[in-house]
Amino acid sequence: MRAVDAVVRERLHSEVVLVRQVAEYIITGGGKRLRPALVLLTAGALGYRGTHHHALAAVVEFIHTATLLHDDVVDESQLRRGRETANALFGNAASVLVGDFLYSRAFQMMLRVDDMRVMQVLADATNVIAEGEVLQLMNCHNADIEVEQYLQVIRFKTAKLFEAAARLGGVIGGATAEIEAGLASYGMHLGTAFQLIDDVLDYSGEEAATGKHLGDDLAEGKPTLPLIYAMQHGNAEQSACVRHAIEQGGRDDFTAVLAAIQATDALAETRRQAEAEIDKAVGALQALPASTYQESLLQLARFAVARDH
Repeated sequence: MRAVDAVVRERLHSEVVLVRQVAEYIITGGGKRLRPALVLLTAGALGYRGTHHHALAAVVEFIHTATLLHDDVVDESQLRRGRETANALFGNAASVLVGDFLYSRAFQMMLRVDDMRVMQVLADATNVIAEGEVLQLMNCHNADIEVEQYLQVIRFKTAKLFEAAARLGGVIGGATAEIEAGLASYGMHLGTAFQLIDDVLDYSGEEAATGKHLGDDLAEGKPTLPLIYAMQHGNAEQSACVRHAIEQGGRDDFTAVLAAIQATDALAETRRQAEAEIDKAVGALQALPASTYQESLLQLARFAVARDH
Protein backbone atom coordinates (compact mmCIF):
# COMPACT_ATOMS: atom_id res chain seq x y z
CA MET A 1 0.00 0.00 0.00
CA ARG A 2 2.97 2.34 0.60
CA ALA A 3 4.04 1.68 -2.98
CA VAL A 4 0.50 2.47 -4.17
CA ASP A 5 0.48 5.71 -2.19
CA ALA A 6 3.76 6.67 -3.84
CA VAL A 7 2.21 6.11 -7.29
CA VAL A 8 -0.87 8.11 -6.27
CA ARG A 9 1.21 11.09 -5.15
CA GLU A 10 3.39 11.01 -8.26
CA ARG A 11 0.45 10.80 -10.66
CA LEU A 12 -1.61 13.45 -8.85
CA HIS A 13 0.84 16.10 -10.01
CA SER A 14 -0.54 18.85 -12.20
CA GLU A 15 0.83 22.25 -13.14
CA VAL A 16 -2.64 23.61 -12.40
CA VAL A 17 -2.60 24.50 -8.71
CA LEU A 18 -6.33 24.04 -8.07
CA VAL A 19 -6.26 20.56 -9.61
CA ARG A 20 -3.47 19.59 -7.20
CA GLN A 21 -5.23 21.12 -4.20
CA VAL A 22 -8.59 19.46 -4.74
CA ALA A 23 -7.15 16.09 -5.75
CA GLU A 24 -4.78 15.96 -2.79
CA TYR A 25 -7.53 17.06 -0.41
CA ILE A 26 -9.81 14.20 -1.37
CA ILE A 27 -7.11 11.51 -1.83
CA THR A 28 -5.47 12.25 1.53
CA GLY A 29 -8.79 12.52 3.37
CA GLY A 30 -8.71 9.03 4.82
CA GLY A 31 -10.79 6.23 3.39
CA LYS A 32 -10.28 2.51 3.77
CA ARG A 33 -8.46 1.93 0.46
CA LEU A 34 -10.38 -1.34 0.08
CA ARG A 35 -10.57 -1.24 -3.70
CA PRO A 36 -6.83 -0.83 -4.30
CA ALA A 37 -6.18 -3.42 -1.59
CA LEU A 38 -8.29 -5.88 -3.60
CA VAL A 39 -6.00 -5.46 -6.61
CA LEU A 40 -2.92 -6.16 -4.48
CA LEU A 41 -4.41 -9.12 -2.61
CA THR A 42 -5.85 -10.90 -5.64
CA ALA A 43 -2.64 -10.40 -7.63
CA GLY A 44 -0.62 -11.68 -4.66
CA ALA A 45 -2.91 -14.70 -4.28
CA LEU A 46 -1.92 -15.70 -7.82
CA GLY A 47 1.81 -15.22 -7.25
CA TYR A 48 2.17 -12.02 -9.28
CA ARG A 49 5.58 -10.45 -8.69
CA GLY A 50 5.70 -7.45 -11.06
CA THR A 51 4.79 -3.82 -10.38
CA HIS A 52 1.70 -3.32 -12.55
CA HIS A 53 -0.52 -4.11 -9.54
CA HIS A 54 0.68 -0.89 -7.86
CA ALA A 55 -0.28 1.21 -10.89
CA LEU A 56 -3.65 -0.52 -11.28
CA ALA A 57 -4.44 -0.15 -7.58
CA ALA A 58 -3.80 3.59 -7.96
CA VAL A 59 -5.99 3.67 -11.08
CA VAL A 60 -8.84 2.05 -9.15
CA GLU A 61 -8.43 4.58 -6.33
CA PHE A 62 -8.47 7.48 -8.82
CA ILE A 63 -11.67 6.19 -10.43
CA HIS A 64 -13.26 5.76 -7.01
CA THR A 65 -12.21 9.26 -5.96
CA ALA A 66 -13.60 10.77 -9.16
CA THR A 67 -16.96 9.12 -8.45
CA LEU A 68 -16.91 10.58 -4.91
CA LEU A 69 -16.26 14.09 -6.21
CA HIS A 70 -19.13 13.85 -8.69
CA ASP A 71 -21.39 12.05 -6.18
CA ASP A 72 -21.04 14.75 -3.56
CA VAL A 73 -21.96 17.43 -6.08
CA VAL A 74 -25.05 15.53 -7.23
CA ASP A 75 -26.09 14.81 -3.62
CA GLU A 76 -25.16 18.32 -2.41
CA SER A 77 -23.26 16.61 0.42
CA GLN A 78 -21.44 18.72 2.99
CA LEU A 79 -19.57 16.04 4.96
CA ARG A 80 -17.50 13.00 4.03
CA ARG A 81 -15.12 11.04 6.27
CA GLY A 82 -15.64 13.61 8.99
CA ARG A 83 -14.45 16.53 6.86
CA GLU A 84 -16.06 19.07 4.58
CA THR A 85 -16.61 17.66 1.12
CA ALA A 86 -14.49 19.07 -1.70
CA ASN A 87 -17.55 20.72 -3.23
CA ALA A 88 -18.35 22.41 0.08
CA LEU A 89 -14.78 23.69 0.31
CA PHE A 90 -13.82 24.42 -3.30
CA GLY A 91 -17.20 24.65 -5.03
CA ASN A 92 -19.17 22.41 -7.37
CA ALA A 93 -17.40 23.47 -10.57
CA ALA A 94 -13.92 22.65 -9.23
CA SER A 95 -15.11 19.28 -7.89
CA VAL A 96 -16.67 18.21 -11.18
CA LEU A 97 -13.67 19.29 -13.24
CA VAL A 98 -11.09 17.70 -10.93
CA GLY A 99 -13.17 14.53 -11.02
CA ASP A 100 -12.80 14.65 -14.81
CA PHE A 101 -9.03 15.13 -14.38
CA LEU A 102 -8.84 12.01 -12.18
CA TYR A 103 -10.81 9.92 -14.68
CA SER A 104 -8.58 10.99 -17.56
CA ARG A 105 -5.40 10.52 -15.53
CA ALA A 106 -6.58 7.02 -14.64
CA PHE A 107 -6.92 6.16 -18.32
CA GLN A 108 -3.45 7.58 -19.05
CA MET A 109 -2.07 5.26 -16.37
CA MET A 110 -3.89 2.24 -17.79
CA LEU A 111 -2.08 2.71 -21.09
CA ARG A 112 1.28 2.23 -19.36
CA VAL A 113 0.26 -1.28 -18.35
CA ASP A 114 -0.21 -1.99 -22.08
CA ASP A 115 -2.80 -4.74 -21.69
CA MET A 116 -6.05 -4.52 -23.65
CA ARG A 117 -7.81 -6.86 -21.22
CA VAL A 118 -7.04 -4.44 -18.38
CA MET A 119 -8.38 -1.57 -20.48
CA GLN A 120 -11.56 -3.53 -21.23
CA VAL A 121 -12.22 -4.36 -17.57
CA LEU A 122 -11.75 -0.78 -16.38
CA ALA A 123 -13.54 0.88 -19.31
CA ASP A 124 -16.55 -1.42 -18.86
CA ALA A 125 -16.58 -0.84 -15.10
CA THR A 126 -16.41 2.94 -15.45
CA ASN A 127 -19.32 2.88 -17.88
CA VAL A 128 -21.47 0.68 -15.63
CA ILE A 129 -20.71 2.90 -12.61
CA ALA A 130 -21.95 5.91 -14.56
CA GLU A 131 -25.16 4.02 -15.40
CA GLY A 132 -25.56 3.20 -11.71
CA GLU A 133 -25.24 6.88 -10.79
CA VAL A 134 -28.01 7.72 -13.25
CA LEU A 135 -30.18 4.85 -11.98
CA GLN A 136 -29.81 6.15 -8.43
CA LEU A 137 -30.75 9.64 -9.57
CA MET A 138 -33.86 8.26 -11.30
CA ASN A 139 -34.84 6.37 -8.14
CA CYS A 140 -34.52 9.35 -5.79
CA HIS A 141 -37.90 10.08 -4.17
CA ASN A 142 -39.31 6.86 -5.68
CA ALA A 143 -41.09 5.05 -2.85
CA ASP A 144 -42.29 2.27 -5.18
CA ILE A 145 -38.85 0.80 -5.86
CA GLU A 146 -38.54 -2.98 -5.35
CA VAL A 147 -35.69 -4.70 -3.50
CA GLU A 148 -34.21 -6.15 -6.70
CA GLN A 149 -34.25 -2.74 -8.39
CA TYR A 150 -32.36 -1.28 -5.48
CA LEU A 151 -29.82 -4.13 -5.49
CA GLN A 152 -29.22 -3.44 -9.18
CA VAL A 153 -28.30 0.16 -8.31
CA ILE A 154 -25.80 -1.13 -5.72
CA ARG A 155 -24.29 -3.66 -8.11
CA PHE A 156 -23.79 -0.97 -10.75
CA LYS A 157 -22.83 2.02 -8.63
CA THR A 158 -20.75 0.46 -5.85
CA ALA A 159 -20.07 -3.24 -6.39
CA LYS A 160 -18.86 -2.89 -9.99
CA LEU A 161 -15.57 -1.24 -8.99
CA PHE A 162 -14.99 -3.88 -6.28
CA GLU A 163 -15.64 -6.50 -8.95
CA ALA A 164 -13.24 -4.86 -11.41
CA ALA A 165 -10.51 -4.44 -8.77
CA ALA A 166 -10.67 -8.13 -7.82
CA ARG A 167 -10.77 -9.21 -11.47
CA LEU A 168 -7.70 -7.10 -12.33
CA GLY A 169 -5.55 -9.11 -9.94
CA GLY A 170 -6.63 -12.21 -11.81
CA VAL A 171 -5.91 -10.65 -15.21
CA ILE A 172 -2.34 -9.59 -14.43
CA GLY A 173 -1.75 -12.72 -12.32
CA GLY A 174 -2.52 -14.99 -15.28
CA ALA A 175 -5.57 -16.62 -13.67
CA THR A 176 -7.60 -19.26 -15.45
CA ALA A 177 -11.02 -18.17 -16.70
CA GLU A 178 -12.62 -20.03 -13.78
CA ILE A 179 -10.48 -18.33 -11.11
CA GLU A 180 -10.85 -14.89 -12.73
CA ALA A 181 -14.63 -15.31 -12.73
CA GLY A 182 -14.47 -16.38 -9.07
CA LEU A 183 -12.46 -13.31 -8.12
CA ALA A 184 -14.91 -11.06 -9.96
CA SER A 185 -17.83 -12.74 -8.17
CA TYR A 186 -16.06 -12.27 -4.82
CA GLY A 187 -15.61 -8.56 -5.55
CA MET A 188 -19.21 -8.09 -6.65
CA HIS A 189 -20.69 -9.76 -3.56
CA LEU A 190 -18.20 -8.00 -1.26
CA GLY A 191 -19.08 -4.61 -2.74
CA THR A 192 -22.81 -5.30 -2.45
CA ALA A 193 -22.44 -6.27 1.21
CA PHE A 194 -20.26 -3.23 1.87
CA GLN A 195 -22.96 -0.88 0.57
CA LEU A 196 -25.72 -2.66 2.48
CA ILE A 197 -23.79 -2.13 5.72
CA ASP A 198 -23.38 1.54 4.75
CA ASP A 199 -27.17 1.63 4.49
CA VAL A 200 -27.45 0.17 8.00
CA LEU A 201 -24.94 2.64 9.42
CA ASP A 202 -26.91 5.55 7.97
CA TYR A 203 -29.55 4.79 10.62
CA SER A 204 -27.45 3.26 13.40
CA GLY A 205 -23.84 4.44 13.22
CA GLU A 206 -21.99 6.93 15.37
CA GLU A 207 -21.42 10.11 13.37
CA ALA A 208 -17.86 10.38 14.70
CA ALA A 209 -17.12 6.89 13.34
CA THR A 210 -18.98 7.07 10.03
CA GLY A 211 -17.84 10.61 9.20
CA LYS A 212 -21.26 11.60 7.89
CA HIS A 213 -24.55 12.81 9.31
CA LEU A 214 -27.12 10.18 10.26
CA GLY A 215 -30.08 10.22 7.91
CA ASP A 216 -28.19 11.69 4.95
CA ASP A 217 -29.77 9.15 2.59
CA LEU A 218 -33.25 9.99 3.88
CA ALA A 219 -32.59 13.72 3.50
CA GLU A 220 -31.74 13.10 -0.17
CA GLY A 221 -34.86 10.97 -0.74
CA LYS A 222 -32.84 7.80 -1.38
CA PRO A 223 -34.94 4.65 -0.88
CA THR A 224 -32.29 2.34 0.61
CA LEU A 225 -32.92 -1.23 1.74
CA PRO A 226 -33.84 -0.46 5.39
CA LEU A 227 -36.51 1.95 4.14
CA ILE A 228 -37.83 -0.51 1.57
CA TYR A 229 -38.09 -3.24 4.23
CA ALA A 230 -39.79 -0.87 6.67
CA MET A 231 -42.39 0.07 4.03
CA GLN A 232 -43.02 -3.55 3.06
CA HIS A 233 -43.27 -4.95 6.59
CA GLY A 234 -44.58 -2.06 8.66
CA ASN A 235 -48.21 -1.33 9.46
CA ALA A 236 -50.18 1.15 7.38
CA GLU A 237 -49.08 4.13 9.48
CA GLN A 238 -45.39 3.16 9.43
CA SER A 239 -45.43 2.49 5.69
CA ALA A 240 -47.13 5.81 4.99
CA CYS A 241 -44.59 7.65 7.15
CA VAL A 242 -41.60 6.14 5.33
CA ARG A 243 -43.20 6.71 1.94
CA HIS A 244 -43.81 10.37 2.74
CA ALA A 245 -40.21 10.82 3.92
CA ILE A 246 -38.78 9.31 0.72
CA GLU A 247 -41.07 11.31 -1.54
CA GLN A 248 -40.48 14.61 0.25
CA GLY A 249 -36.85 14.24 1.36
CA GLY A 250 -35.39 16.26 4.23
CA ARG A 251 -34.98 15.30 7.87
CA ASP A 252 -38.35 16.34 9.31
CA ASP A 253 -39.58 12.74 9.53
CA PHE A 254 -36.28 11.20 10.67
CA THR A 255 -37.40 10.30 14.20
CA ALA A 256 -40.62 8.66 13.03
CA VAL A 257 -38.85 6.84 10.20
CA LEU A 258 -36.20 5.57 12.59
CA ALA A 259 -38.95 4.25 14.87
CA ALA A 260 -40.53 2.43 11.91
CA ILE A 261 -37.17 0.94 10.93
CA GLN A 262 -36.61 -0.31 14.47
CA ALA A 263 -40.14 -1.68 14.84
CA THR A 264 -39.84 -3.74 11.65
CA ASP A 265 -36.29 -5.04 12.30
CA ALA A 266 -35.32 -3.51 8.97
CA LEU A 267 -31.68 -3.05 9.99
CA ALA A 268 -31.36 -6.69 11.06
CA GLU A 269 -32.94 -7.78 7.76
CA THR A 270 -30.49 -5.61 5.82
CA ARG A 271 -27.59 -7.10 7.80
CA ARG A 272 -28.84 -10.58 7.00
CA GLN A 273 -28.88 -9.69 3.31
CA ALA A 274 -25.30 -8.39 3.62
CA GLU A 275 -24.20 -11.58 5.40
CA ALA A 276 -25.76 -13.67 2.62
CA GLU A 277 -23.72 -11.69 0.10
CA ILE A 278 -20.55 -12.34 2.12
CA ASP A 279 -21.31 -16.07 2.21
CA LYS A 280 -21.39 -15.98 -1.60
CA ALA A 281 -18.17 -13.93 -1.71
CA VAL A 282 -16.37 -16.46 0.51
CA GLY A 283 -17.68 -19.35 -1.59
CA ALA A 284 -16.31 -17.70 -4.74
CA LEU A 285 -12.76 -17.91 -3.32
CA GLN A 286 -12.75 -21.70 -2.95
CA ALA A 287 -10.76 -22.23 -6.16
CA LEU A 288 -7.90 -20.02 -4.91
CA PRO A 289 -4.89 -21.81 -3.40
CA ALA A 290 -4.42 -21.28 0.32
CA SER A 291 -2.08 -18.38 1.15
CA THR A 292 -1.81 -15.36 3.41
CA TYR A 293 -3.37 -13.37 0.54
CA GLN A 294 -6.39 -15.65 0.37
CA GLU A 295 -6.76 -15.47 4.15
CA SER A 296 -6.64 -11.67 3.96
CA LEU A 297 -9.40 -11.70 1.36
CA LEU A 298 -11.50 -13.83 3.71
CA GLN A 299 -10.80 -11.45 6.61
CA LEU A 300 -11.74 -8.49 4.43
CA ALA A 301 -15.09 -10.13 3.73
CA ARG A 302 -15.71 -10.56 7.46
CA PHE A 303 -14.70 -6.95 8.13
CA ALA A 304 -17.21 -5.70 5.53
CA VAL A 305 -20.15 -6.81 7.68
CA ALA A 306 -18.64 -6.41 11.17
CA ARG A 307 -17.48 -2.80 10.78
CA ASP A 308 -19.01 0.23 12.50
CA HIS A 309 -17.65 2.85 10.08
